[in-house]
Amino acid sequence: MKNLFAILFFACVIPASAQKRNTKQNANMLYMLVGTYTTGSSAGIYVYKLNTETGTAEYVSAVKAVNPSYLAVSTDECYVYSVGESSGKEAVVYAFSFDKQAGKLKLLNTQQTNGSGPCYISTDRAGHFVVTANYPGGSVSVLPLATNGTLQPVAKVFEFEGTGPDVNRQEKPHLHCAVFSPDQRYLFAADLGTDQLHKFTTSSTAPFLAMGYPEAYKLEPGSGPRHLTFHPNGKFAYLINELSGKVMVSHYANGNLEPVQYVASDTSAGIGGKGSADIHVSPDGKFLYASNRANTNNIAIFRINAADGKLAAVGFQPTGGHPRNFIITPNGKYLLVANMNSNNIQVFEINKKTGLLIENSSKQITSIDQPVCLKFIGMN
Repeated sequence: MKNLFAILFFACVIPASAQKRNTKQNANMLYMLVGTYTTGSSAGIYVYKLNTETGTAEYVSAVKAVNPSYLAVSTDECYVYSVGESSGKEAVVYAFSFDKQAGKLKLLNTQQTNGSGPCYISTDRAGHFVVTANYPGGSVSVLPLATNGTLQPVAKVFEFEGTGPDVNRQEKPHLHCAVFSPDQRYLFAADLGTDQLHKFTTSSTAPFLAMGYPEAYKLEPGSGPRHLTFHPNGKFAYLINELSGKVMVSHYANGNLEPVQYVASDTSAGIGGKGSADIHVSPDGKFLYASNRANTNNIAIFRINAADGKLAAVGFQPTGGHPRNFIITPNGKYLLVANMNSNNIQVFEINKKTGLLIENSSKQITSIDQPVCLKFIGMN
């Protein structure tokens, strides 16, 4: 165990002299990790180098995993955790070490989630545990982390009950995300199946989570909550609802959410066929972006009111494919979209004054099958 820890430590820590040499060279560079579904030709997780000034990417490496559809990166960027979105004993979490020098992932271990179809994963800032949202399992799993980044067996599984008005999509609970509050004192889990946002309090010791008060926020019937994000100032929260195609804007303080606005992200006609997916705020806090699939396949763009966090529609950008997860570079210059069904990652330049997106098809990544999730790791 000591030898394993030493290997992982020195793979993660780069000597000061090497850091100094690389600082200027890597100032505009990031590693971009791509989680995929592996039912086609994808092998698992892919690593690229992304130039955040030019928007161009270069393939580096890949590691095998089964359906690593969502990823989480540790605070120190030494470890990467991935769901294995399968059922039964194949429903797992993967732990990898990440070598920043080589840009390579190495499998450390796996653990079962004891909940079917984990589709989302988060890790706390202190590195005590990871949490998965299990979609068909209707549950949230909590797994402790060892000091060397490896996963320990499940400490707790929270199982839920209930239905929603959509008989096809809400026949039972379907947990779709698990997101920590900015202060890490709370965790919120969106339940698409029962139109609820479950609330937990966090701890540094097992079982790490306990039901909060209230235990859940009840949302609009048939809304289908999917993903949640917080404004950089920590005062506003934004929830994208897959089935209704609406964004719920809330004021946030001390673990409490107060809804203040619902605004349409997917503006397609009728109540069916919505497919809103992901949601993010620009690093400067001025704009919010939401992806819509199904009939629209676009990114909705909103301006954020700095005073109250409310949204005003700016426009829509076609993505040229089926947008799942997307990500914004830390410098706010580019937005990259994982188009799952069209097997590409589209690159858009962001107009920082208007928030509008400018497509550059020459920069898109086309050599990857079923991309689903994008995450960044810095280059030292």
